[in-house]
Amino acid sequence: MKSETRTTELKWFKKDFPLLGGTNRGKPLVYLDSASSAQKPQQVIDAISYFYGHDYANIHRGIYELSERATNVYEQAREAAARFINASSNEIIFTSGTTGAINLVAQSFGRSQLQAGDEIIVTEMEHHSNIVPWYLLKEQMGIVLKVVPVLDDGSLDMLAYASLFSSRTKLVAVTHVSNVIGTINPIRDMIMLAHSNDVPVLVDGAQAVPHMNVDVADLDCDFYTFSSHKLYGPTGIGVLYAKSHWLSQMPPYQGGGGMIETVSFDEIIYVNAPHKFEAGTPDIAGAVGLLAAIQYISNIGMQNIEKHEQSLLEYAEEKIHELGFVQIIGTTHPKAGVISFVMNDVHAHDIGTILDAEGIAIRAGHHCAMPLMQRFNVPATVRASFGIYNDFSDVDALIEALKLVKRLFPDVAA
Repeated sequence: MKSETRTTELKWFKKDFPLLGGTNRGKPLVYLDSASSAQKPQQVIDAISYFYGHDYANIHRGIYELSERATNVYEQAREAAARFINASSNEIIFTSGTTGAINLVAQSFGRSQLQAGDEIIVTEMEHHSNIVPWYLLKEQMGIVLKVVPVLDDGSLDMLAYASLFSSRTKLVAVTHVSNVIGTINPIRDMIMLAHSNDVPVLVDGAQAVPHMNVDVADLDCDFYTFSSHKLYGPTGIGVLYAKSHWLSQMPPYQGGGGMIETVSFDEIIYVNAPHKFEAGTPDIAGAVGLLAAIQYISNIGMQNIEKHEQSLLEYAEEKIHELGFVQIIGTTHPKAGVISFVMNDVHAHDIGTILDAEGIAIRAGHHCAMPLMQRFNVPATVRASFGIYNDFSDVDALIEALKLVKRLFPDVAA
């Protein structure tokens, strides 16, 4: 099916992203790396710039108007993040990103709730940020990691998952959406099974929140994390949602200003969550940008975003299959707007280099998911990931560039 026969209601949103009007290697930029980091709309850029030019001050401790204005907008961002995932604002902790949020849970929940021999269940498709923090606990405390296998189609082996629980299982840490192959995991079912074994669940939502509606109350997860920069907001800030039940039991992860009630050399009394976990001066401008990003995509509507990206995914998969010489890794559905693929006898880095010369910004490598690469017995993949600013012409440009790769490597087998 030709792309010109399809329409997309969101195509005109590309104009909101000033960088997308630029070039890459002297050719019109085609940006297909949103799973790594999304571009920023002018509305987010303007919000951050206005804050620094008109409202900037440190927060919470100033009694002057400027500080009060900065504090208000910072806390508005917290409230917006809470509404965005259907949580309470006192359950929202600002972190440096998803990685920072998972490390917070590992070091605060993990070191206070676990002991040597306790087990954490992860999956074979996790991003390194949801592996390494738990591995550190393995080194520090002697906890045991148990791994859910990935099936040939890119889905989780749910029978194996159910079999991994034991009396020593103390946490499940699982990605909502694979950053490599786009698999949308059956998170609600996984949480229900874990809870039936009295095991809490942390969900890495970095690749889910930008692409679908997430309701943490409906999921009933214990922890949920996401990053601003994948949500069309700035880098350096992210969100940890945690049930109040756990926040009240978890000790501070870091110490400093802003998270204390009183300090002496004999006793320190901490403030309540969420501020108990936000030591020091936070990324105030980052919160302003996150607020603007949430407002931006909320105005578009998550259902519209999901419909648009699913249409792009369907079209891209169809066109790649038609090529006959490209293999998609991870074919299960449902999946988000992410496609990883390989070509026989052509390294992913070579493909990425050729596509780069054609103006296409695409990711090639292990995508911080080496265990998944090992599972599929590939050193790396090429990954195309879509955002609200992509359209069918971007997919067409990708397909034409892949045809060029084939011409440059004519002996590539189908």
